[in-house]
Amino acid sequence: MEADPVQARGAALDRPVIQAGVALAGDGEEIARARRIAAAFLARVQGEHGIPVSQRALDLTQLVVSELVTNACKYAPGPVLLDLRVTGGVVEVMVWDSDPVLPVARAADAGRVGQHGLEIVMAVSQGFEAQREPVGKRITARLALADDPGGALSGRQPL
Repeated sequence: MEADPVQARGAALDRPVIQAGVALAGDGEEIARARRIAAAFLARVQGEHGIPVSQRALDLTQLVVSELVTNACKYAPGPVLLDLRVTGGVVEVMVWDSDPVLPVARAADAGRVGQHGLEIVMAVSQGFEAQREPVGKRITARLALADDPGGALSGRQPL
């Protein structure tokens, strides 16, 4: 069951945190559903809270959700948890799965077919983190909601 976005107070008292979460069955059919959930969440962020969300941010968020949920469904048995949170001009995409093995980006190889998802996520995200949980792991990617007025693409920085 999808959780409605809730508004909570973050570390900065004047900056609300808007979030939503959903449990996914962990099969391949859930990937498209996860993308739709992310798009609907960002539409609510913009429509209900008046926070601008660029088309690029929407597209990249759906891409990151797709890649992270795909990896979780492919490599971890059981359910997958998708959490989305907007705070301070960024959207955080968090995916939990039951496999405790942390992902490792492979070396660039133009001849390799497939297995570029983590590289893509890291390239388009402002921040990326993989951490073990008491059960499984949680992957977090952060993306800017607004485009850089100068047109520069944001690179990966530690969270």
